[in-house]
Amino acid sequence: MDDLTSGQVETLRDLARKKTGEAVGFVNIADARALTELGLAHRSQEGWDITPEGTALLARDAPPPANVDPG
Repeated sequence: MDDLTSGQVETLRDLARKKTGEAVGFVNIADARALTELGLAHRSQEGWDITPEGTALLARDAPPPANVDPG
């Protein structure tokens, strides 16, 4: 996610929360369009949606859970 702006990362996170059914506010259209060009989001009748590629990017860069025993 080093190539994304902080606004694009936040928009991607908002879209991920939206996908789970959580209520999210308005997204920045410029950020959403940029994510669309990168294949991380797409436009639907319901607004902007995260793509599988966007979900994978967030999962890859997510920190590990704090309660995991490193073994």
